[in-house]
Amino acid sequence: MTDAPVSTLVTATGLEPALEPASISRAQKRKARKNAAKAAKRKITWERVWAQRALLAMSVPLLMYQILFKYVPVYGWAIAFQHYRPGRGSIWNQQWVGLQNFHNLFTGVNGERFRRVVINTMGQSVLTLIVGTFGAIVLALLLNEVKNLPFKRILQNITYMPHFLSWVIVASLASVALSLPSSGGFINQGLMSLHLVDHPVLFLTQPNYFWGIVAGTSLWKELGWNTILYLAAMTAIDPSLYEAAEVDGAGRYRKMFSITLPSIRPTIVVLLIINSGWILTTNFELPYFLGNGLVSDKSETIDVFVLRYGYQLGNYSLAVVAGIFKTIVAIILVGSANLAAKRLNQETLV
Repeated sequence: MTDAPVSTLVTATGLEPALEPASISRAQKRKARKNAAKAAKRKITWERVWAQRALLAMSVPLLMYQILFKYVPVYGWAIAFQHYRPGRGSIWNQQWVGLQNFHNLFTGVNGERFRRVVINTMGQSVLTLIVGTFGAIVLALLLNEVKNLPFKRILQNITYMPHFLSWVIVASLASVALSLPSSGGFINQGLMSLHLVDHPVLFLTQPNYFWGIVAGTSLWKELGWNTILYLAAMTAIDPSLYEAAEVDGAGRYRKMFSITLPSIRPTIVVLLIINSGWILTTNFELPYFLGNGLVSDKSETIDVFVLRYGYQLGNYSLAVVAGIFKTIVAIILVGSANLAAKRLNQETLV
């Protein structure tokens, strides 16, 4: 054995000592990723456009649809700043009132009621989103573990079918299910059979139950359909990861939490970002058909409010103001969710 220092031996063998990487701040890492992404992007040239001419031609009808039905009607926002009356002709011949309609909606006669319906809308939407996302992920994980393909297809078809039912039919089924046992209310019948309640519960007359009823009904209808994207993301997972985990002694649940869930996390984050923009656009049919005077403090949402106090009373300016409010909030929520995901180094929309 020689007593020569390590540096001399390394130099003698022609090898360079490995240098320890310098500490890099998070901002520098993020900047490096952005630069790498920009370098990976290909410049748009006429040759590339011509090579993709078939795909571009197919996208023209969809682009025209978006422009015609999504952007052209935006000029109607001018009604929000007018005392609009249909009999006066076009919207440019109306009486302009500035921000009076915004004042009336947020702080005027309807202010307190509108603030309450905003809370109801957000409460129903957030609860539905949490329950729906969690349920869809759990069901997708369970379906992914079913190895018998015919049985798996049967389960998928059973869970998909409620999605194709009309919300009016779903609301009617929910109303019957929550009614008294003598009227076909099997939920009350089941609770009484299990001795969880001593007498039937009038669910649709209790305001505190309404948000849960909306979330549960939406879960039953859309549970199977919401698993499609998660199952599609699971098909892209490399099977060798499961094989390596099995060799290491990992069981089925360990593979779920260590491989499957981390692999579909980008899909979960992107869907949550997209769905955050629909927080104030909750389902209209369920609150409208299941709601009544006894639960109006918890059931009335923005869309129901606009229908009753906007269109039915001819107050179109109020309806447009509510629509502008929903749009602005949706943009803020999507942007905030996207920024939060970027700060956490997760998958983002842009």
